[in-house]
Amino acid sequence: MRVIQQNFEQLIDSLSPLEADWMDDTAEAIMERIRSVPMKAEYDRSDIASLIDAENGTDFQVAKFCVGLFLGFSKDKLEVELTDRLGNGGSGIKRFQSDRENYLDVLEELGLIDAMTATVNAKPVWSDILKERLRSGRGSAIQGQQRGRELEDFTEEVIQEVFGSAYEPRCSFQGANGLAKCDFAIPDKMQPFILIEAKGYGATGSKMSDIIGDVDAIIGAKRRRSHSSPRSPIARRLCLAFRAEHLFRARRIVVRTPRKVVDPFASPAAIAFDQTAPGISIHMLL
Repeated sequence: MRVIQQNFEQLIDSLSPLEADWMDDTAEAIMERIRSVPMKAEYDRSDIASLIDAENGTDFQVAKFCVGLFLGFSKDKLEVELTDRLGNGGSGIKRFQSDRENYLDVLEELGLIDAMTATVNAKPVWSDILKERLRSGRGSAIQGQQRGRELEDFTEEVIQEVFGSAYEPRCSFQGANGLAKCDFAIPDKMQPFILIEAKGYGATGSKMSDIIGDVDAIIGAKRRRSHSSPRSPIARRLCLAFRAEHLFRARRIVVRTPRKVVDPFASPAAIAFDQTAPGISIHMLL
C-alpha cells in the first residue's frame, strides 16, 4: 500500500465547498401550482378550494406547502395549526375529502384569504427580498429562541405557584456524577430534589435528538434521590396545565396525551410531557 504524507496546509487546500441545488422536483411542483393562482384584487373561499384541491396525496402535500407559503408558516407549524383546529383524524387528503367544508373553514380561520390577497397584490421593492432572506435565516433562529424562552417563563410561573422562591432557574446542578445543566432545580442547584428541562416545539434544541441528549445528561449526573413522589404537586399542576390525561403508578408517572402515550425513558425517575396538538412539549425529570 502506498502511503502519502500530507500536512495540515495541504489538507486545507484540498477542501472544496459542496454545492447543491435547492430546486428539486417537489419545489418545481410547488412553484408550478403557485403560478397557476390567478391574479385578482380580492380572493374568496372558492380560491382557497382551488388552491388546496388535489387528486392524490402527493399533489395534496404540494398544495399544503403552497398554503404554508401564503401564511408564512413552516411545514411543521402548518401541521400543528391544522391538527389543533381540525382535531383527531389527520390533516391529509382523506381528511379534506371527507370533511371538506370544515377543512376550508379552518383555512379561512388561519387567514388564508387575506394572506392570498395581500401577497398577490403586494408591490415589492428590493429591500423586501433581503427582508425575506433575513427572516428565513437569522429570523428563524430568533423565533426559536423566543418560543423556548416563553415556554420556560410559563413553566417558571407554575413552579413559583407551587414552590414559591425555592428553586434555581437555568443553572448547572451538582449531581452525584458531576455537573449538568437544567432549566430548573428545586429547591436549589447544590441539593436538587426535582430537576426540570422544558422544551417548546419549534424552539432551538427542540429536535428529538437534542431533547434526548439533554435529558440523558441530566439522568447521568443526577443523584439517586433526585426524584419526586408520584403525587408531586408540580407533576399534577403541569399535567393539568397542558390538559394531559395522567396515570400515576408507584414511583413512575406516565402521561397520556390525546395523540399518544409518551414514556420514552426506562428510568423510573423520568417523566415526559408531550402535548403535540398545540405544539408544546415539556420534558420533566423527577
